[in-house]
Amino acid sequence: MLASRSLIATLRDDPGDAVVASHRLMIRAGLVRKLGAGLYHLLPMGLRTFRKIENVIREEMNAAGALEFQLPILTPSELWEQSGRWEKMGKEMMRFKDRHEVWNALGPTHEESFSSLVSELIKSYRDLPLNVYQIHTKFRDEIRPRFGVIRSREFCMKDAYSFDLDEKALDITYQKMRVAYRRIFARLGLSTVPVEADTGAMGGTGSEEFMVPSEIGEETLLVSENDKYRSNQEKTPVSYAKAGDFSAANQAAQPTGDLKGLERHHTPGMKTIADVAKHLNVAATAILKTVLYYADGKPVAVCLRGDRDVNEIKLSNHLDGATVLPATPQQIKELGSVIGFIGPLGLSKDARIVWDLSLTEGGPEWIVGANEAEYHCGGCVLDPARESVDLALAQAGDPSPAGDGVLKEIKGIEVGHIFKLGKKYTEAFKVTVQGEDGRPLTPVMGCYGVGVNRTMATIIEQWHDDKGILWPISAAPYEIALVSIAKGEDEIAKAREFYEALTAAGCDVLWDDRPARPGVKFGDAELIGYPIRLTMGKGYFQDGELEVVRRADGEQLKCSGDTAALVGQVLKLREELYAELEHNAAGAST
Repeated sequence: MLASRSLIATLRDDPGDAVVASHRLMIRAGLVRKLGAGLYHLLPMGLRTFRKIENVIREEMNAAGALEFQLPILTPSELWEQSGRWEKMGKEMMRFKDRHEVWNALGPTHEESFSSLVSELIKSYRDLPLNVYQIHTKFRDEIRPRFGVIRSREFCMKDAYSFDLDEKALDITYQKMRVAYRRIFARLGLSTVPVEADTGAMGGTGSEEFMVPSEIGEETLLVSENDKYRSNQEKTPVSYAKAGDFSAANQAAQPTGDLKGLERHHTPGMKTIADVAKHLNVAATAILKTVLYYADGKPVAVCLRGDRDVNEIKLSNHLDGATVLPATPQQIKELGSVIGFIGPLGLSKDARIVWDLSLTEGGPEWIVGANEAEYHCGGCVLDPARESVDLALAQAGDPSPAGDGVLKEIKGIEVGHIFKLGKKYTEAFKVTVQGEDGRPLTPVMGCYGVGVNRTMATIIEQWHDDKGILWPISAAPYEIALVSIAKGEDEIAKAREFYEALTAAGCDVLWDDRPARPGVKFGDAELIGYPIRLTMGKGYFQDGELEVVRRADGEQLKCSGDTAALVGQVLKLREELYAELEHNAAGAST
């Protein structure tokens, strides 16, 4: 491609609303332009990279035996109602009525559509295993689109769905996909950390996320000292060093369900655990925190130790997948309490109380909110027969669930997610095949997603410097930038001859033949991030010496010889760059 016939839409200054490197550089390098909140145009340079990422994903999916489809983005509400997710998906789903007053959704994911389709296509156990996928546009009405295409409202995702006869067969498919994902990200130059994750609205039993460590990551990962345990914070169980003993002491002084007999403490204006602990000269671990929620419209009070926070994912799972929302000030008042002074005793009987396992650490007497402004109470003793469950958010410093030291915290960007869905959707859509014994069988499903736009941005987050992007050669808009500083028709003809020789040899080359200053050409090449830059200047036209620069490390080489020899040297460097990625992918496969 000739730069003079292309669109080099680079910018000198950073966009005002870009706060992360990938957003800033994608706009400055002319890869995208913003249309609105969470909506971005892909420009030619950006689309070339986008297609290359797609192709890597497609090659690995095909190699794993998956079959590519393309389904409609628009899906009728009846599919979502059949699976039970029309309400559960909430406001993130973009919905509308058509002219016939029929509700539809712009698909955020396609479990329902693929399950419905596959139910028509498979009949016998001989049709399984089956792995289907598409690379297509999705929509989610994000409440706060941010970080450019990392969290947008319209995005492209590769979503795959496997159908197997039983859990044992699903395990085999799941592991194939796990290897395929590791190869995909390694080929794209990404170092990923697979972690255990919650299945969320997708449902199912097993789930694993592929995270790229990053300071801007919105996900918190907890990793043990020896890397034996790795999990998303929302999934991590909390392990406590030692459980408390609440046997005889507790049974001698049970709460009556109200605040009578408890010691009252005046705590004016002290609405936080830290304020109350300081005022009463106690540790936060001596305070019982009560947090009010509404789960599918019903009030729930979560009680946990004062130094802990509620994990709303765990709470939702404990309540059978209920939609959990914090109680509003008016709702707290209706339940008989006051913001900042909520306690488990004296609440409305409508409120269901759930106890966190952290309350078996400490005690036996707790300080609690008095459900009265400006007051807390001391001496609250809990019923030892209460049912306690893990509802707290794990944090750095907690013992590792694998028993190898304590957990440390890192931030990560999710680029891929794989699930074991079980029979949730095949049962909902009556997907059955005739078994070997002639009886009907319901297949088990897996689900496997990769965010294409997000992967593109995450590569930039992991690979950039103060000059611009450092694309791995597999994802660069062009593998090679040929910068010619030519004077006169003879030199331009020599540059054209070399450009044509490179393209004939199979290289993906952008020849910067623009009548611009050398500094502009070099600056654009570094900003856009072509992996290899070839400079044809005075040294080439007079002495046949070609300057070759590796963008990733700035290494400069001086190559000499005729056109065929120079092309051969460039091809060798190109092959080395691909070989590095393939070596990483081979290692990820083991």
